[in-house]
Amino acid sequence: MKASTLRHGMNLWPPFLFTGIHVTEISPDWRHARVELRMRPWNRNYVRTHFGGSLFAMADPFWMLLLMQRLGRDYFVWDQSGAIDFVRPGRGTVATSFSVDDDTLAGIRAATATGGKYLHWFENEVLDANGEVVARIRKQVYVRRKPDRRPAQGDATGA
Repeated sequence: MKASTLRHGMNLWPPFLFTGIHVTEISPDWRHARVELRMRPWNRNYVRTHFGGSLFAMADPFWMLLLMQRLGRDYFVWDQSGAIDFVRPGRGTVATSFSVDDDTLAGIRAATATGGKYLHWFENEVLDANGEVVARIRKQVYVRRKPDRRPAQGDATGA
């Protein structure tokens, strides 16, 4: 699937559409994504700031999606764990970005070359319109080569 097709589909996906989450960019090479959360009456909490669940939801699938596309079909990629730290109240439109660089990919490939699982932590910040940190989000992603793509017993090359 093309990145632009997924971006458009995600923007129409009810959990994002009805919470004010808008995917503004997924790069064609799947290296980068940017997501905004727009303030709506139905995603505000009691004190008129962004609902914490919406802040977490805006970051939920993107590390896994980018990594799946960058690694290819030889790997299982799953979300394993997540955490959010609320730094300051979020009002108005807030945004966050995700980038998977070549060094990270090389490290993940090396860590899974013999067929074992690997857990990698990714971090990103949610920023308000003034560039101030609203929340810090951590996601742990599980990665493992699929059984038919793992090296044979005794083959340490990982090919």
